[in-house]
Amino acid sequence: MTQQRQVQHRPERAEDRLAVREVHLRAFGDHGPLVADLVDDLRARVGAGRGTSLVAQAADGVVGHVGLTDALLDAPRRLVTVSVLSPLAVLPAAQRRGVGRALVAAALRHESARGVPLVFLEGDPGYYSRLGFEPGAPRGFRKPSLRIPDAAFQVFPLPAHEPWMTGTLVYPDVFWRHDAVGLRDPGA
Repeated sequence: MTQQRQVQHRPERAEDRLAVREVHLRAFGDHGPLVADLVDDLRARVGAGRGTSLVAQAADGVVGHVGLTDALLDAPRRLVTVSVLSPLAVLPAAQRRGVGRALVAAALRHESARGVPLVFLEGDPGYYSRLGFEPGAPRGFRKPSLRIPDAAFQVFPLPAHEPWMTGTLVYPDVFWRHDAVGLRDPGA
């Protein structure tokens, strides 16, 4: 069993790609292929310095992954570069051991050191609120799609955030190409 204290967090390396893909395939079940393909395409942004990819490395290999992608906040004063935390995945056997929490903490420290003012995500408010994320709308942020449930649209302000930085989150096109924004109504 993987214990969180035995896990190291580090930037993803080229030799991690297959292991990271496997983490997403196993963690997301039926949606695994969509998420794994999204991660593969996000690597081009990371390679161009417009994102970050971190892994959780245990003695037996990669057990978790988190991606951060630069996005834009359409604020009244000007466009602001922010980050989108997506996706986060942990192998099922390593879940509920603090691996995901530690990966998110490492990601937030990384983005804070880069001077990023805000980190956004779409996710379970029951989980991410325990990690310090808050609903975006009450803080003056608008979601990039009406398909994103209000409670799922969340933000984590970092030290570089200033009060005027409000507005609409604009996702990078790669999320739209993969139709990885919000939820589709299967009955529509």
